[in-house]
Amino acid sequence: MSHVSTATDFSTQTALVLFSGGQDSTTCLAWALARFSRVETVGFDYGQRHVAELAARPRILAKVNADFPDWAERLGEDHLLPLDLLKAIGGSALTDDMKIEMGAEGLPTSFVPGRNILFLTAAAALGYRRGIADLVGGMCETDFSGYPDCRNETIQTTARALSLGLDRTVTVHTPLMWIDKAATWRMAEELGGDRLIEIILEETVTCYEGDRNHRHDWGYGCGTCPACQLRASGYEKYRAA
Repeated sequence: MSHVSTATDFSTQTALVLFSGGQDSTTCLAWALARFSRVETVGFDYGQRHVAELAARPRILAKVNADFPDWAERLGEDHLLPLDLLKAIGGSALTDDMKIEMGAEGLPTSFVPGRNILFLTAAAALGYRRGIADLVGGMCETDFSGYPDCRNETIQTTARALSLGLDRTVTVHTPLMWIDKAATWRMAEELGGDRLIEIILEETVTCYEGDRNHRHDWGYGCGTCPACQLRASGYEKYRAA
C-alpha cells in the first residue's frame, strides 16, 4: 500500500514500523504516528558492519517522546530482533569489509540479498504475536540503488504471501515508495515541522560507513558513499524549492 493510503482511517488501529534509525524510517515513523492510534517499532540487528543506526534508534525515539507529546501518547513498545544470518551469508559491503562498487550481478555490493523480505517476514511474525497487521516500511522505488527488494511489486507480493502464510491480512504501507529524497524531506517537514527536520539532521544515520564524525548541512556522514550522496542531493533540492 503506497502513500495514497493516507485517506484511510487508521485511528483505531496499531501499526508496526520497521525502524532502522535512518532518515527514511524516521519519516515513516512520523507518518504512522500521525495516522494510527498506537505505533510500535522494530529494528533488526543483522550483523551490519556499523552499529551507528542501531545506536541512533533509542536516541530518536527519546527525542520524539520528548518533543511531540501527542505522538508520545501513541508511541508504544520498541523491539530489536536478531537476523545475523545475513552476516553469516555475507558478501555485502554492509556486512563485510569490502568496497562499495558495482558487482558482477549489475547491483551495488551494498545490496544485501533478501534483506527486506526477511525484515517483513520477521515483522509480520512479531505483529502476529502482538495483534498488529499493519506494517510500515521506508522502501522506495524512486530514489534507490536498484535493489530489487525495494520494488513495490516485491513488497506487495511479500505482503500477499505473508497474508496467506499467517491466514490474516497483512498490509504493508510504503509512504515513500513513489517519492524522491527531496519529497521525503518535505514530508518530514509537513509532519513534524522544523523540530522533526532537526531530529533527522542531528540523529539519523544514513551513511553506509556509519560516519558520525563529519557534519554537513544535511546531517552526518562520510559524504561520498551512495547513501550520503542521495541524502545530500535530496536535501539540496528540498532547500532550493
